Amino acid sequence: MGKDTEPNPFNGPQMQAAHFERADMEGAHFDGVNLAGSKFFAVLSKATFHNTNLSEADFDDVNLARARFHNVTLAETQISNANLSKLKISGVTLADTEISDADLTGMRINGVLVSDLFDAYEKQRG
Repeated sequence: MGKDTEPNPFNGPQMQAAHFERADMEGAHFDGVNLAGSKFFAVLSKATFHNTNLSEADFDDVNLARARFHNVTLAETQISNANLSKLKISGVTLADTEISDADLTGMRINGVLVSDLFDAYEKQRG
């Protein structure tokens, strides 16, 4: 018959560029979903994103407390005005990532308090 082609991993409902406004999606499960370019203005606490494409998504004024991300693409995603408390990140690529205007109280990178890293940087500078 035809050529052997790789199956599309996102063969369910197409949800690219979806817009979720004022949505209560607490505990929602996204598994194998293509949400590229989607916009979230929602409560997503305890939500689970597994094998999900969130590239170029926009999370604005969201609650992501206790949310879980596993094997997701967040390339070129924007997150602003968000609750990310108790966020745990591991096995990720953060190349060219920018963080600004953030409360970093208690934040650790590889076990080291970020505030200690900033203090060491300032002492080194001068």
